[in-house]
This record gives sequence, C-alpha cells and structure tokens, in this order.
Amino acid sequence: MTVNPNAFEMAQQQFDHVAEMLNLDPQVREMLRWPMREYHFRIPVHMDDGTIRVFEGFRVQHNDARGPNKGGIRFHPAETIDTVRALAMWMTWKCAVADIPLGGGKGGVVIDPATLSVTEKEKLCRGFIQRIWKDIGPRNDVPAPDVGTNPQMMGWMMDEYSKLSGQFTPGVITGKPLGGGGSLGRTEATGFGVVYTIREALKHLKMDPARCTAAIQGFGNVSQYAAIGFIEQLKGKVVCVSYWDRDDRIGYTVSKTDGVDPNFLKTITDQYGSIDKAKAKAAGYVIEDANAWITKEVDILIPAALEGQINAETVRQINPRVKLIAEGANGPTTPEADEEIKKRGIFIIPDFLCNAGGVTVSYFEGVQNDMNFYWTKDEVLEKLDTKMTQAFHAVLEMSEKENVYMRDAAYMVAIDKVVKAMQLRGWL
Repeated sequence: MTVNPNAFEMAQQQFDHVAEMLNLDPQVREMLRWPMREYHFRIPVHMDDGTIRVFEGFRVQHNDARGPNKGGIRFHPAETIDTVRALAMWMTWKCAVADIPLGGGKGGVVIDPATLSVTEKEKLCRGFIQRIWKDIGPRNDVPAPDVGTNPQMMGWMMDEYSKLSGQFTPGVITGKPLGGGGSLGRTEATGFGVVYTIREALKHLKMDPARCTAAIQGFGNVSQYAAIGFIEQLKGKVVCVSYWDRDDRIGYTVSKTDGVDPNFLKTITDQYGSIDKAKAKAAGYVIEDANAWITKEVDILIPAALEGQINAETVRQINPRVKLIAEGANGPTTPEADEEIKKRGIFIIPDFLCNAGGVTVSYFEGVQNDMNFYWTKDEVLEKLDTKMTQAFHAVLEMSEKENVYMRDAAYMVAIDKVVKAMQLRGWL
C-alpha cells in the first residue's frame, strides 16, 4: 500500500482550497493552517530482556475553539509528526461537521505494537501518559484508540492518569473497555457510521443497496463493522477486503465473487487486522495483490486503511462501474485523485464526515462518564444514526446549494462552525 509522503501538506492543501472559495481572512487562515500546540517527547521503557528502549511520542492539539481537543493515539512504525498534525487538523473538521462540541487533537508513538509483549505495551502506554498528563484531561484534551491501539491500552492510560492526578478520571480517555468506563456501541461506531452515510448517499443517488456491491480496503475495526453493517443492515454484498501481512510486509486482497463473510474473517484475523491467508484460502477465498481491491467491478469503494491510498496513480485503476466512494479511513484520497474523481462524476462521502461515527460515540462515552450513567447499546446506536444522518444532509445541502464537490462542502460546513466559535470567544 502506498502511503502519502506528507499527509500534513495534503491536509493544508485541502484547507487552502476551501479557504480560497470562502474568501477566508488571511489571518484566520494562518491560525487554522497550523496546530495551536504540539508536544514531542521521549518515552524510556524497560524491556523484558532487561534493556532500556527509548520511543518517540507526539501529541498535537490543532484547535479547541469548539471544546476540548479530541483524537486518537496511533502506535505505528511509520508515524511522523506531520501525520499526527494532519490527523489533528482533520479531527477539528470532523468534530465540527458532526456538530459535537469538541476540537481536534491526535497522538502517536513510532512503534509497531506487534513487536512488543503485553507487559512492554503496558509500560509504553503508561509512559506516554507520564509525559503528557499535565496537558490532557476531560476539559482540555481527550485521547482515544487509533491504529495500533485498543481498549485495553486505553484502560491502562486512564488508570495511569487517575493515579497521577489523584482521582478516578474515566473521562480523560475514551474507547475504554466495557466495565472500565467504556460505552456500549463504541466498537461498532466508526464502521456503522460509514454504513449510515452510505445508506443516505444511496438514497440520494437512487440506488438500491440490496443490489449494490462494495470493495473494502483494510480489515481492522472500521472495515470489519463497515462490512458487517453493509451486509446485515443494507443487504448489500462485499466482494473483497484487503490488508497487509505483518510478517512479510506485503499487502494483499482477500476476495470471493459470491461475497465475503466478515464474521468468519474476523475469526481468522489478529488484533491489527491481518488475516490468516492460509485459513482464508482453505475456506475458498482468493488471495490477490494489495491494490486489487481498487480495481474491482463494484458500485462502492470503501478505503478504510491508511492515508493516501487513492492517489494520482491508483485512481486510474478504479473500475468505470464505481458510483460511490465512502472514505472510512482518514485522508485516503489525495488532491490529485480528487480531480479525477470529480471528472468521472463519482459521488464521494469525505473522510471526516464518513468516519465521524467513532468520535461521535467517543463524545457519547465522555458524556456518560460525566453523568456516571450509561446508556444501552440500542440507545447509543440510535443517537449515532441520528447524528450521522443529520451531518450527511447538512453537507449534501451545502454541496447542492453552492454547487461544489462533497469534500469542499464538508470543509465549508466545518470551517464555518470553527470560525464562528473563534469569533464568539473573542479570538478574532
């Protein structure tokens, strides 16, 4: 899989494009092009073999005009400060477009978590909080899981913060385990949010979801529940999913012409989304190369892995049948690819709208932590559906009103809300 070399430049380019369309004041533009605060730190960890290894960590707070910064923590070997900056900026727009009272933040550690033991992972998680705990909290910055992290790791982080602050503080972290301050529905939230926006887009396009096929890139949490929701709720068919092999670092696509069974594939997938290819082959699946997913003759493409996957090169491989791209990942499409997508008239659900389900239920989790009262799963998912549906139609209405691309419309909605909040607080 190709990763965009500089995600932050891409995020700034997308922002600059819409800032021009909005004729945004240059001073306001400069405030929003860059994060308000950045933290770079080193985390020493005593490894199981007795050595001390030092890891590089980041936390970026882009803009908190609308509320506390919010965003996940990635453990990934290719993590960079620019990736974290881009993701923090996208979180600002994501929270605004979903109309939840939070700003944008993101964190990261340069590490492949699969190379660590459970004990080493716990030490690294606690070490991350030890470096940053004075600059996060329920009222200023609330981390969450992302690529390479999971609910248990969030539980360790919440516990370390509570120890250092001297009080039980479940709201400092979201995406926690159930029973440890977590919310029902959080596991499914991002993937199901993708499905809710696809459902609304298909209504707009007058397409019957039960007659639609989809190809998905990725098979981590987002992809798994996007596939499950697309099949079980919309009655559509998913012909393939893809991911990368953590042993040989070679990407692959797992496909089946009569449709994949995501519930079965989950049983042969590790916690990082890597599918056991031998078991998949034994069950009748075909293993193809990493980019095969994008070439499939389907109605819908769902990139739900890493940034920069639909780029100037790969966009040309998209099958003419594709009518809809639903961006489950953050920043999966480069500006160069956007131009080709516009020319081909493919409807797009932009990332920070499409995948806002996770942060929306993270917000719900924080609300429940504050109340010390927890909702049922059906209540959570019903509230999520309502929020995602409202957000989709707000962007669609802007797109039609201004006759602009859906990504530009989403930025227009989000930027307007953030700028208004900055004005109301007297920042401008």
